[in-house]
Amino acid sequence: MKIKAKIKGDIVKVKALAKHDMTTYNQAEKKTGNKDDANFITHISASINGKVVFDASTSQFLSKNPIFKYTFKADGVKKGDKLEMTWVDRKGNTKTDAGKVK
Repeated sequence: MKIKAKIKGDIVKVKALAKHDMTTYNQAEKKTGNKDDANFITHISASINGKVVFDASTSQFLSKNPIFKYTFKADGVKKGDKLEMTWVDRKGNTKTDAGKVK
C-alpha cells in the first residue's frame, strides 16, 4: 500500500493506493466457473497515535488497486507521526502498511 499524508493547518489529507486485484463475483464466475473465487477488499481502516481516523466497509464495486482519499482533524497529530492502514479481503488476507505525516 502506498500512503501519502500531509498536514495543513488543523487538517490531515490522506491519499492511499491499496494494491489488490479486486475480483468480483461475475469476474470469478467467468474465469473459473465458481463465484466463490471472488476476492475483494471488504474492510479498510486507518489509525494514528492509537486513534482510528478512517474505517470503511467496502464491496466488490471498487476498481482494481483502489485509491482511498480522506481527511481528518489533526488533533494532536504532528509531522513525522506514523499513519497505519490495514485492509482485509474476502478470503481473510490482511495487509498493513504505514506512512509518515509530512
